[in-house]
Amino acid sequence: MATVLSGTSGAFYYSPAGTSVTTLVASAFPASASNITVGTNLGFQVNDPVTLAYPAGATVTNAIPAGPYFVKTYVASTGIMTLSSTAGGTAVTATALPSGFGADFASIAYTAPAAVASVRDWTFEITRSEIDVTTIGQTVGATAPFKSYITGFADGSGSATIYTTDDDTSLASRIVSDVLQAQQVGATAKLYIDRVFVSGTVDDTQSRFISVPIILTSASLSVDPDNGQSVSVNFRPSAAPTFDLSKSV
Repeated sequence: MATVLSGTSGAFYYSPAGTSVTTLVASAFPASASNITVGTNLGFQVNDPVTLAYPAGATVTNAIPAGPYFVKTYVASTGIMTLSSTAGGTAVTATALPSGFGADFASIAYTAPAAVASVRDWTFEITRSEIDVTTIGQTVGATAPFKSYITGFADGSGSATIYTTDDDTSLASRIVSDVLQAQQVGATAKLYIDRVFVSGTVDDTQSRFISVPIILTSASLSVDPDNGQSVSVNFRPSAAPTFDLSKSV
């Protein structure tokens, strides 16, 4: 007999808004020193885990190599970022530009969605529009004819209730402020239905989840003397979600 899942099996993971840049040309990287021009008014913050990737065929000898990093600094007004190999570490430097891009681009993006520890609940709904293709002039019999439809575009909506805390560096606080983030590319919700840990790490091959790039549309705050302070955040898919509802070992 199958085991019925409870709400404790679920979880809400999040990648912050404005933390994905996929159009970095070779000249965005330093020929010397550490400054990378990623673009203004993005959502990167100090110590964000990010991954630098180059297109196939790129030459990075003496340039900042591909790999996982942490954001050392980011200035939204200038769009300049520096990276470090460890959180709070020394900025990585280069003595040459990367080359060999062709028409492709390098990218810097938040490495992976992380758990938002103070989420009370989440909801997610997918809908399909219907297009009426009924034709006129049908022969009417003893019963009324039915209309004919075909399926149209898909849409969706979601929400999460988040308890507010005094930790203004948490992902919970960040998702609330990200509602006003001008550039939301990179915002992703990973909604676990059945989260399975193996040796202390989430094993996605055995977990069930929905991964969806999102746009954050609203945040509604609630404060009263009888409950923990909470924020209801609403979002919509910005692209098709990925459903991984199979469980394989």
